[in-house]
Amino acid sequence: MKPNFEDIVALQPQHGVLLRAIRALIHRLHPETTEVSRPGDRAVSWGFGERKMSEAYAYAMPFRDHVNLGFYRGAFLCDPESLLKGTGKALRHVSFKEAATVDAPAIEALLREAMAEQRRFLEARGAGTK
Repeated sequence: MKPNFEDIVALQPQHGVLLRAIRALIHRLHPETTEVSRPGDRAVSWGFGERKMSEAYAYAMPFRDHVNLGFYRGAFLCDPESLLKGTGKALRHVSFKEAATVDAPAIEALLREAMAEQRRFLEARGAGTK
């Protein structure tokens, strides 16, 4: 059976409400998103296809005390409120402890920009987006 979103929730069930809030925001902003649950990575990703590093723009990864909303090309995003953390070549993330903080305008702006950045990246490679 193919892994699904609830498999990721089951990894840290105390964050079910938070993970569902992140998912709802992404589905509101990008209803046709491709969602892929990756239990081996302890994450679920969203994007324009199933490939996480080349087609996805965001992921949620639950930990014991928080959930990271990560951006695969986060280093290339404008972050005027300095919300993004991380020092890798491309990945950046925002950590959440409460579902109420997910709907902040700055988070929506980061997600919209991440989608646009991923579209530009895919178009430059000659790949389509949905």
